Amino acid sequence: MPASGYIESSVISYLMARPSRDVVAASRQAITIDRWRENRGRFEVYVSALVLEELSAGDPAAAAARLEAVDGIPSLEIGAEAVSLAQALLAAEAVPANSQRDALHIAIAATQGTDYLLTWNFRHINNAETRGLIAEVVAEQGLACPSLCSPEELGGGFDAT
Repeated sequence: MPASGYIESSVISYLMARPSRDVVAASRQAITIDRWRENRGRFEVYVSALVLEELSAGDPAAAAARLEAVDGIPSLEIGAEAVSLAQALLAAEAVPANSQRDALHIAIAATQGTDYLLTWNFRHINNAETRGLIAEVVAEQGLACPSLCSPEELGGGFDAT
């Protein structure tokens, strides 16, 4: 059975954004596009209602394109256990108090047992300074923490079918 990955909205945003003139953003766009198109079948991917909500925001045409990119990708449940874990992450300051959605992304991936949480969010999710505390809080809840990584760090791509 292939590994599973929860795709956080920043990945889809980079995938579907107009080409950027900023060198870092352009690099992330290129990596995301390459990983999305190549190496099909290596991972089972998932989104959530939270991801869909975030992708729906902003310019209607851009939102429609982002939503089309994830059409057909199964959505993970946001259960009471995920809400409780998100609250624990916030209470432990593993994720800042003003980043409830980021805590919930981590909690959804952990409570649903995904192997990876793919994100370009280095501020609150894939952060070298907080990864250990995040994993500790998740473990305290009796769960395994998914690997928090960018598409670049994962290296091999993911299946969007």
